[in-house]
Amino acid sequence: MREEQDAADRHVGVWARELDSLDPVAEAIFVRLAILARHQAQRRRDVLAAGGLQHWQLKVLMMLRRAGPPYTASPSQLADLLGLTRGALSARLAAIEEQGWIVREQDAGDRRRVHVRLTEAGNEAFLRHVGGEERGESALLSALSPAERRTLADLLRKLVLAAEG
Repeated sequence: MREEQDAADRHVGVWARELDSLDPVAEAIFVRLAILARHQAQRRRDVLAAGGLQHWQLKVLMMLRRAGPPYTASPSQLADLLGLTRGALSARLAAIEEQGWIVREQDAGDRRRVHVRLTEAGNEAFLRHVGGEERGESALLSALSPAERRTLADLLRKLVLAAEG
């Protein structure tokens, strides 16, 4: 009995007839990775939209959350982490501050310095988003057993290490 065919199998079937040099296993792997990446990117956009967040807003909240308690950073640190100019970051911070997700506070020791702090509302918005993404990821991974998940994670680590090396 033949296994059910997916989009990658159909893709490989077409191109294997057209390209003698095609490695069908390698092609199937990379097509499947691309399909999963597109699926997850769409899921992320859907979760963002449902939570009233835009991607750039999430990135700012994420950088503050990554900083650890008390979830603060200077604007210049945030700009560097996000790959933005100070001016571009300032405009983004204003919009996020209007939502109540961050506050900009003067440094107690040096009034010339400002710190950006994640508020409780910002933390809640971030956690709602993460929860939505986790539910989508869990649903997708439910097709695999825990052992299969571990094997897949280990195999993908090997590929990432090879790509990074």
